[in-house]
Amino acid sequence: MSAHLRRLLSDYGMLAVLLLLGLVFSGLTLEEQSSNGAAAARRMAAAIRRDCPERPRVLVAVRNTPEDGRLADALASELAAVGAEVVDVVRGEPQAARAALEKLAHSGGRLDAVAATQTTGSWLVFSELAADFPTLGTPRVVVPTSQRWPNFLKSDNLLNIANQIAVIAIMAIGMTIVIITGGIDLSVGSLAALSAVLAARLIRDHAGGVEASAGGMLAACAAAIAVCGLVGGLSGALITLCGIPPFIVTLAMMLVASGLAYIASAGQSIYQIPESFVWLGRGSGLFGLPNAVVLMLVLYGLAHVLMSRTTLGRYLYAVGGNREAARLSGVPVRRVLLFAYVASGLLAGLGGVIMASQLKSGSPTYGTMYELYVIAAVVVGGTALAGGEGKILGTLIGAFIIAVIQNGMNLTNIESYTQKVVLGLVILAAVLADRLRRPAS
Repeated sequence: MSAHLRRLLSDYGMLAVLLLLGLVFSGLTLEEQSSNGAAAARRMAAAIRRDCPERPRVLVAVRNTPEDGRLADALASELAAVGAEVVDVVRGEPQAARAALEKLAHSGGRLDAVAATQTTGSWLVFSELAADFPTLGTPRVVVPTSQRWPNFLKSDNLLNIANQIAVIAIMAIGMTIVIITGGIDLSVGSLAALSAVLAARLIRDHAGGVEASAGGMLAACAAAIAVCGLVGGLSGALITLCGIPPFIVTLAMMLVASGLAYIASAGQSIYQIPESFVWLGRGSGLFGLPNAVVLMLVLYGLAHVLMSRTTLGRYLYAVGGNREAARLSGVPVRRVLLFAYVASGLLAGLGGVIMASQLKSGSPTYGTMYELYVIAAVVVGGTALAGGEGKILGTLIGAFIIAVIQNGMNLTNIESYTQKVVLGLVILAAVLADRLRRPAS
């Protein structure tokens, strides 16, 4: 095995674990799925035209859901394309379908087919059409063909995984930088809560509340993120200037930030913010991806360039590998460490803003236990807790591993208590693998 391949496996070996988990949960969630897309509509229209060559008259029956609505629209278009006549489109319950059939029967028109979903096609109103509505003829019920497909691999589920992990993954960028320098930041979860509360309160009290403009919301979010950056800078200053261990400093800042969040919100959720505020957390943009996911990918790209292509990135690794040797080599150790904690604070603040956008409110309870999930993502992604080694993209893989495990266990109906046990074992396994890969000298 070449040295390049060995290094690649060492840096991104967890990608194979992520793919394996995807295969496992795909197998465990394999079920019969009814097709409701444009392709299904095309096949149904072709089947109706084949069985009824003389300008078939078709009733479309779907439930009043967005997914069924899209199928109904696609069916109307495809049926028109093959020369069929859509006599009515029912969007609702069986009673609505019966009313449509009775109206058609009273008008004396014929009906050649009922185009329905797997669910609506099984309604009792369609079970004896020829007997219940003899004037309609002998219409057949056409439903989409089913196929076996994993629930895990549904596009909606995959996008849900990415959107749910976006906040933790963004915060994990800062944690990776801190851990690479040989430190730790336990305050990120509380900083996220503080940022969410500050952003919501500033919007409510100073930007116009529910009538706030985009500029006002942007300024409020920027101010909240800046405050978190200042808290991170204070942590870095105490660590570098006073020599206090990072664990103690950031533990204290975790309590301080949490307390400030409760004080700023008076212990209550703040929800007097515009509906448009959810654009970042719930909206979709490029290629249909959620905006939070697009932002996450952009930040990971920038962080990868920073850590692998810049002098500052090399300084961060040097400080984590051997702080004294880095100092003797001319590395500005204090400034590098200060940057790491400021970056961690800023990214935690951004995570809080996204969380507030997703939930359309700010609450001091946000971010609870997030510091542990963030550290877990970093460790599972291959960053050494001792510092000096790790990859930003490895952290992204680690975050997705955690998200896939949680999502897969939810889909397989594993209770939350067992999920905690599994997640804890995954973290232990990742740390053990790190120790075995780099045995102590």
